[in-house]
This record gives sequence, C-alpha cells and structure tokens, in this order.
Amino acid sequence: MSARIEDKGDRLIIWNGNTARRGALSPELYDCIARAMEQAQEPRIRAVILTSEGEFFCAGGDLNVLIERRGVSESERREKVDDLHDLVRAMRACPVPVIAAVEGGAAGAGLSLALACDLIVASKEAKFTAAYVKAGLVPDAGLTSAMARMLPRPLAMEMCLLGRPVMATRFAELGAITRLCPQGAALEEAMLLADTLAAGPRAAQSTIRQLVSAAYESTEAAQLDAERDAMAAAAGADEAAEGIAAFLEKRKPVYR
Repeated sequence: MSARIEDKGDRLIIWNGNTARRGALSPELYDCIARAMEQAQEPRIRAVILTSEGEFFCAGGDLNVLIERRGVSESERREKVDDLHDLVRAMRACPVPVIAAVEGGAAGAGLSLALACDLIVASKEAKFTAAYVKAGLVPDAGLTSAMARMLPRPLAMEMCLLGRPVMATRFAELGAITRLCPQGAALEEAMLLADTLAAGPRAAQSTIRQLVSAAYESTEAAQLDAERDAMAAAAGADEAAEGIAAFLEKRKPVYR
C-alpha cells in the first residue's frame, strides 16, 4: 500500500507508504490527501498530519511517470499538474491545521507539499531540495509562491537554480520550520503539536488560518476589514466566552 489514512479520533495521519521510491508521489497519495481534507470538515478533527512510512518524507514526482508523459499532449500534461495543484489548494483550504512530519528530507513536489502545510516538524538531519532543475524541470505545486513567502530571495534562487539541498537546521534558523527534533522523532513531535491544537478553540484556529493565509496576498485595507469581521464574529461566540472566563478565573479553558 503506497498511502493510507490513519484515523486517530481527533486527528488524521496521512501515511506516504511509497518506500520503494523514497516516498515519490503516487495516485494513492493524491487520493488519501484529498479524502483527508474532506474528512477534516468533521468537527471532531482538530489536525491533519502528513508523514512517511519510510526514511524519506517525499522525493516528489516519479521520473518514470514523467518520462511517460512526454508522449501525451501539453494540454494533458497541464491537466496532470492541475491534479497536484488541486491537492495544494485543498490543503490550503483545510479547516484545521495541517502538520508535516519530515524525516530524511523532502525534494521537488515533496518540498512543495511540506511547505503547503501550516506547521513543519523536521529531524535535524533532514534535507530540503528543489531538485527540479537537475532533471531539466521547473518548480510546481506552489513551491515558488511558498518560497517567496518563507525564504530570502537569494536562498530561493540558489535552491531552484542550482538544486542544492538545504539542511533543516538552516530552514529553522530562517523561521521556516516550526520545530526541530532528533532523527526518528518527527511524528512524535507532530503529535504533541496536534495535542496542543486539540485543546484549543477549533473555530478560532480555523479563522486564524484563513486570516494568515490571506494576508500574504491581501492589501492592508482589505486585511483590516477581514480582521474586523472575524473579531466581531469571534467575540460573540461560545469559544470566546469560555476563553475569557478561563483567563479571568485563572484556569485552563475547556472548549467543546
């Protein structure tokens, strides 16, 4: 099985099981990500974790598949890329935080998927590579957009033009990784983050995701309006009533 979803009650774990190809993208992984994003609409789900069963998070597109696509029309190739882009859009639209638990490394579209997540946990030994140029290809799956938001331009150019890997420790220094951990502990650390999220206010977290994501492309005026509307709605909700009461009473809030 090259991909599967594990339902842990308040969180979903998407397992990339394509270990024979270092976690290369597969139709099964596409399907699991799409189904998990739909299932995350359920109120009980508080986080989604994307990880790998092997020693490498995701090596990106399968080059054997890309060779086969040389024989089809350009419009058909565009449709295949759109399938991948639809996954990124679904991840961005997910109502709960998506966490990447990265062991070994992420390359090509695997790096794109990692950067599409809201939070990234990575082992200190993990490497991130925009490997497209080494195969005469160009970035896809939102990689250039994510890099522009998260990394200095010279580093983004170095990674994309030269295909040089960057260690997780350097990514962490730039603030692009949520948490570094020892090798083999990425999923465990991701689960701890999911625990923290599960104890928080789901609706507020969902709105925060939307506001932060929109801020990268929105004008300040539009963002101020969005924050006004969101705050006005949140202040009248049950989550705020519980959160404020807990703060004033010096206790931990209990969100339902």
